[in-house]
Amino acid sequence: MASKTSPTVKARSGAAEPSTPAHGADLDRYDVAILAELQADARLSNADLAARIGLSAAPTWRRVKWLEQQGYITGYRAELDRRRIGLGVFAFVRVDAERNTGSATKALEQAIQRLPEVTACHYISGAGTFTLQVMATDLDAFSRFATETLLNLPNVKDIHTSFSLGEVKAGAALPLGHLQTRAGRARR
Repeated sequence: MASKTSPTVKARSGAAEPSTPAHGADLDRYDVAILAELQADARLSNADLAARIGLSAAPTWRRVKWLEQQGYITGYRAELDRRRIGLGVFAFVRVDAERNTGSATKALEQAIQRLPEVTACHYISGAGTFTLQVMATDLDAFSRFATETLLNLPNVKDIHTSFSLGEVKAGAALPLGHLQTRAGRARR
């Protein structure tokens, strides 16, 4: 009876390349390598990505499509320099809600999601309800946004703002070391 997986195929480099059977439920070292490479440079061509991870183009393309379909890769975007496009103010805003019922919180979440000035929003533990990352052109624009928009959102009781004085690290790739360890254990 014939095997469902194809035999090992010679890669263009001449080295043996493992066959790529139907993808299992877990990530393997090639998947982790794809995630790492695409986080570093999402503009890589499939051929360049394949060369970097040690597979040929076709199985690499199938793996990328599988990672997208499974929700590991949720999108691709360009990183912009906020200062070059005129966004000189970066603030962290803690929003205290008037009441924390499910429907009130949902209404506030939906209102926050519609604000382009808010680049990230986290529902937090401890003091406050949400922490927002907010971008503005200058302090006057931020002040207008805070008083005319944020304080008028549904169920907002108060806001507390801290301004970034400088970025030490931003837009970093997600850590993948724990996946590499898990993929290595799965191979054994």
